[in-house]
Amino acid sequence: MGKGEGGDRSAASSLDKALGRLGRWGGVLFLLAGLALSGWGAYEGTYLAGWAGAHGTLTVRQCEVGHPNNAARSSRKNRRPVRCEGAFVSDDGRNRDPGAAVRVRHRYDAGAELAVQQTDAPTSASSADGAYIQAGLDRAWRYFAAFFGGWVLTGLGLFCLATGYAPFGQSRVPYDEAWEAAGRGVTRATVSGMIGVGLAGAVVTFLISYFV
Repeated sequence: MGKGEGGDRSAASSLDKALGRLGRWGGVLFLLAGLALSGWGAYEGTYLAGWAGAHGTLTVRQCEVGHPNNAARSSRKNRRPVRCEGAFVSDDGRNRDPGAAVRVRHRYDAGAELAVQQTDAPTSASSADGAYIQAGLDRAWRYFAAFFGGWVLTGLGLFCLATGYAPFGQSRVPYDEAWEAAGRGVTRATVSGMIGVGLAGAVVTFLISYFV
């Protein structure tokens, strides 16, 4: 065996190891992204659906348009550029906040009553640091779709992490070999279940959001 051939094999071996690590690091990223997306979707969805926090009514005192075209502001604020202030009273009457404020998409006249969810109560009766979101089942179901979408990323992350397969660029492990290896244990069943449930759940919850 010549020196050139030995060097080629050494370089190929190093490349294989690097690609294998790339696949597993990619799996970690997919896994973390999936968990973050599912957590975010569940958190936002439960509040919007009224399953967490204190549901109540914010009686508008005034509404002000923010700066929707200011690129320095967050995308979430850009989508909901109107800030309405008023008095909040929970449905059970226990939580009251005369200095409540919520971001919405449209301006409302003084005296309008908005169904909102209190996600954080004010620290004191005189403070105006309570947090509110405009409740709505249609938006809640869309966040639940994001929750299930996170399952797809999590399942893909588990597959890449367990097999070293990289779904992007050149992979050291071919897909057929990775899928075959995954079938030797519980990996294939787990990944198939998570991706299947995730896809079905995301489609169903997103469609439901248009009918509620």
